[in-house]
Amino acid sequence: MAKSNYVPLFETKQVKGRVVFRCIAASIFLGICFIVMYRVMFFPVGGKAERWVWIGQFLSELWFCFYWFLTTVSRWNSVYRLPYIQRLSQRFEKELPGIDIFVCTADPLIEPPSMVVNTVLSVMAYDYPPEKLSIYLSDDGGSDLTFYAMLEAANFSKTWLPFCKKFRVEPTSPEAYFRTASEPLNDADNWLSVKVILIFV
Repeated sequence: MAKSNYVPLFETKQVKGRVVFRCIAASIFLGICFIVMYRVMFFPVGGKAERWVWIGQFLSELWFCFYWFLTTVSRWNSVYRLPYIQRLSQRFEKELPGIDIFVCTADPLIEPPSMVVNTVLSVMAYDYPPEKLSIYLSDDGGSDLTFYAMLEAANFSKTWLPFCKKFRVEPTSPEAYFRTASEPLNDADNWLSVKVILIFV
């Protein structure tokens, strides 16, 4: 029995301009029909070379027609789906599976520790039940620099993660956020939180 408070996880909407697309497709189909009629009605009866060229052209045009038909059919009734991500956790929060995320790095010169740390912090700030989210860093190079960077990131995460959840920060990567974030609004809590975070950065 369906619940009365059931809400869909996505909304399906039709793509605009379908009528124009169908008119153009119909005109192309008409042109293809004329080409096929022309190839069949005016098949050369003369030299052998002319016939083989004619047959080759006709076969290539048939292949184009088949390809065009497949692509047109797939776009004939185009739709796009608008997902409501927040509803997923509301409906299935207790049933959501555990997720293991592996972040791989090998060379601290090619992949700077700051980039690795930003990736790990960004993943940790996902909107997902924290008890079901496990993040692993695989450092094939065994770099001490990456290790100490992760120790600092662990301390910084105690401030960064609550800040992300409280203010719904996007993007959740600290580097990207502080590069693109505009000046905080007249919100004392937000401004004080940013000041605390900047001390760690």
